[in-house]
Formats: sequence, structure tokens, C-alpha cells
Amino acid sequence: MYAIIATGGKQYKVAEGDIIRVEKLGAEEGSKVTFDKVLVINGDEMTVGAPYIDGAAVTATVTKEGKAKKVIVYKYKRKTGYHKKNGHRQLFTEVKIEEILAKGQESKLNDAPAKEVKAEAPAEEAQTAEKKPAKKTAAKKTTTKAADAKKTTAKKTTKKTEE
Repeated sequence: MYAIIATGGKQYKVAEGDIIRVEKLGAEEGSKVTFDKVLVINGDEMTVGAPYIDGAAVTATVTKEGKAKKVIVYKYKRKTGYHKKNGHRQLFTEVKIEEILAKGQESKLNDAPAKEVKAEAPAEEAQTAEKKPAKKTAAKKTTTKAADAKKTTAKKTTKKTEE
């Protein structure tokens, strides 16, 4: 039995017992994660969602979080002397697929999860992190604009008085 799930803007084909790396979820190691966006389940018969299957879920356990290998981003424009080298390490969460539940099925796992986390949790954290610095920089920009306006008006008035 396998399923196709969507998380982090990508789709993954998973089976029970698979270990996959997905975009960072922000869950602690050992916690349970439920993926609700199930596109296809193929067991005895294939079920395809439109776009998702209602009531279907894939349960997984977080094994670790980390950074992938560094990817070098090198920008170059000929004849201008322009070179720029950057590195990037993508954050990931490694999960082990525990079970695939179709619509109406009950969980076979007896142990209750200590902490269950939705698969799309870090999007809220990223939005709040983006908002905080934007306010600070906006305040700085307005003060500099006001100061520039005062300087230009002061220059204009001194020129008029001299003539």
C-alpha cells in the first residue's frame, strides 16, 4: 500500500516504514506528525482525491531535523567584473511513515501520541517572523525621509535669502 501526500509545496510517494526528508515542519524529535493532504491511496483499489481525499491521513514520527548539504550559488556576468558567490543550506525534517489511513479507517497504533503536530505548522511562524523586522525598518525609513525633507527645504530657503 502506498500514498501520495503533499507538504511543503511538494508531493511525496510514501509507504509504511519509509523514511523521507520534507521541508522543515518545526516539530520536536519523536513527536507524531499527521499529513492531511493525501492525493492518492493505492491499496486493494486506487482512490484518487479531487484534489485531496476527505478523511484520509498519513501518520509519521519525526526522526531528526537538520540542514542539507551546501549548494553553491555563483553569479557571473562577463566583461563587467561582476562575480558573486553565495551558499545555501536548506532546512529539512526527516520523518518515518508509521501508517496510512484511508477514509473511515481507525488507527492500528495503540500508543497515544504525546504531542501531535499538523504538517503545515511553520508557515505561521515564518509569517510572524517576517512581520516583526518589517515594522522596525519601516520606522527607520520614515524618519530618514522626514529628515531629508527638512534638509532640502532648509537648502531652498537659504538660497532664496541669499539672493
